[in-house]
Amino acid sequence: MNIHEYQAKQLLKAYGCPVSNGVPVMQASDAKAAAEELGGPLWVVKSQIHAGGRGKGTFKEAAAGEKGGVRLAFSIDEAIKHTEEMLGNTLVTHQTGPAGKQVNRIYIEDGSDIETELYLAVLLDRSTSRISFVASTEGGMDIEAVAEETPEKIITVTVDPANGFTPANGKEVADALALSGKEADECVELTTNLYRMFVEKDMDMLEINPLIVLEGGGLKCLDAKMGFDGNALFRQPDILALRDETEEDAKELEASKYDLSYIALDGEIGCMVNGAGLAMATMDIIKLKGAEPANFLDVGGGATAEKVTAAFKIITSDPNVKGILVNIFGGIMRCDVIAEGVVQAVKEVGLKVPLVVRLEGTKVQEGKDIINNSPLDVIAADDLDDAAEKIVKAVKG
Repeated sequence: MNIHEYQAKQLLKAYGCPVSNGVPVMQASDAKAAAEELGGPLWVVKSQIHAGGRGKGTFKEAAAGEKGGVRLAFSIDEAIKHTEEMLGNTLVTHQTGPAGKQVNRIYIEDGSDIETELYLAVLLDRSTSRISFVASTEGGMDIEAVAEETPEKIITVTVDPANGFTPANGKEVADALALSGKEADECVELTTNLYRMFVEKDMDMLEINPLIVLEGGGLKCLDAKMGFDGNALFRQPDILALRDETEEDAKELEASKYDLSYIALDGEIGCMVNGAGLAMATMDIIKLKGAEPANFLDVGGGATAEKVTAAFKIITSDPNVKGILVNIFGGIMRCDVIAEGVVQAVKEVGLKVPLVVRLEGTKVQEGKDIINNSPLDVIAADDLDDAAEKIVKAVKG
């Protein structure tokens, strides 16, 4: 789960990390009071969406005024104007895709006098299975571009879980950021607090870009992105309360209510599969046969007819879906349960696109009988290769 920048900064502040003063704005009419509360003379007006590249983004609507979802304001009137132009409009960045994201929240904060911009992140390093700090002197840029063009400027500091985060680790990060004196000491304190927050709040990603050195000295977290382990949210009620469902795909949100693993994609063939590995293989073979999957959907090993029905409804709610492939290998999951769910779902929502069903494993004959004895217009398949070939042929005509 991701949260907004202003929420991330509230959390940073609670852990003793330096951030600018700011006020979130949900309605344009509140912008004046927010700007007055901060006092100026420089304000930064920031669109709040779950995507990077906001400063370089563009708005779809002409009424959104100048370019960029992050703007400077040198007066209260200008802060109000920026808020009115951005709030409610759609911001397109390199991370949102061409559809963009609607800006429903604005964050107005104090401006800062910047001497140096740095990059700092904390993440779970899959190669070492440890928490690592990623540091670079090239802050304010896309870290992917830095990694491609000047990889030597990205330094990773791995934390030994047996020892936890130590002052020596903090000094390594400070050295990687070319900090010395007061700023180096502040870096040790900052990274210690970040590590504690990362562990205590079950994070899987924390990015501060940029981390700045102020002209008068000292460090400040000028921007922040945070991601949290969805499987740990049951023990983080304060974090779960920050969830903004308007930023999430409606189909993925609906799937989460039924404990379904669903990720929307851009293709035309909807997939309903049991098991993550089989789901990946199904998507791969669809691509191999010349089409694109519309989703990743794992109904799990213990799915009920109700969950299968919900899964089918979610797939058919996607207007891009031109055909559906049900691929079930019944181990723990019974094929007859899947079949009952498919029949029930089609009765409720109808079926306007080709449907290919491949069943194998536990209760497979019972499952096939349920499908065959139903009024459904189903294309039967014997194996995965056959199923993929048939659904692609049906969709491509």
